[in-house]
Amino acid sequence: MRIGMALNYSGGFKETVAELGDFEKAGLDVVYVAEAYSFDAVSQMGYIAAKTERLEIASGILPIYSRTPTLLAMTAAGLDFVSDGRFTLGIGASGPQVIEGFHGVPYTAPLGRTREVIEICRKVWRRERLQHEGKHYSMPLPAGQGTGLGKPLKIINHPVRADIPVLVAAIGPKNVQMTAEIANGWEPIFYLPEKAADVWGASLAAGKAKRDPSLGELDVVGQAALAIGDDVQGYLEFGRPMAALYIGGMGAKGKNFYNDLCRRYGWEKEAEEIQDLYLAGKKDEAAAKVPQELLEKMSLIGSEGHVRERLAAMKESGVTTLNVNPIAGDHKSRLALIEQVKAMAADL
Repeated sequence: MRIGMALNYSGGFKETVAELGDFEKAGLDVVYVAEAYSFDAVSQMGYIAAKTERLEIASGILPIYSRTPTLLAMTAAGLDFVSDGRFTLGIGASGPQVIEGFHGVPYTAPLGRTREVIEICRKVWRRERLQHEGKHYSMPLPAGQGTGLGKPLKIINHPVRADIPVLVAAIGPKNVQMTAEIANGWEPIFYLPEKAADVWGASLAAGKAKRDPSLGELDVVGQAALAIGDDVQGYLEFGRPMAALYIGGMGAKGKNFYNDLCRRYGWEKEAEEIQDLYLAGKKDEAAAKVPQELLEKMSLIGSEGHVRERLAAMKESGVTTLNVNPIAGDHKSRLALIEQVKAMAADL
């Protein structure tokens, strides 16, 4: 099981990246850089590539609507080049709240667009002359939609790899099925190992049945907050505001994928209450309604024995990469957590 960590630079971006060298030496395998309605992730990942040597770098995630498919392919090839083949293209559809509210782009056909984006990216990395006639993207534009002057082109540079890994953030049944069929990796949010098979098992099986063997095994990226000790239980509360934001505020009634997931986990009543309270502006009350079991089962917070049990549950459920958020008061303590969980994972 690989150990990854999301970049969090609340204390300063350059200072955080400087500390990544220590995490790299401690055995951290991959760093994920988010992009929502923040600074762009690409400039940050280029900076990280220059300041690290072994650490894999992944976008976590780049929304498919805010860039053309070919720009995503060019960006991935560029980041793979400056990192000497250490980049993973993490993509996802995001949601209407960000795509329409921040980017001003219609949130339409997320599954179909994702499939075509991946197909186009792989053509670009193979340096094929780009010809794609899809439902959502066409290169070159067909007659009647452009000047008629566009001709098939291939990327000028030679990518370091023609098979840059593609990671897809997905939680809906059809999206997970598609991801298991065509992507290199899958990253769900709010991952509960005990309930993963019930919620996603059928979708994963259907997708893998159509999977090209050349893609290899699907990398399953679980996420978990990390704190080890006999007095760390209170850290579970740190997850409440974020869970409430996603379950309650990242979308409207009937259009919130995270709320749907909470319901599919079996917390229909709580999901409705969280959303009603959050949309009414009662964020603290919404956070208080987040099920305690959800916080506990999607975290690695507790005694060493408890964390070992949770790691084993993650691995047994199919997790191959664990994206952790180490919670501690200083850099040295966070570094120790990464070293500790890395050793625990190696013992499984």
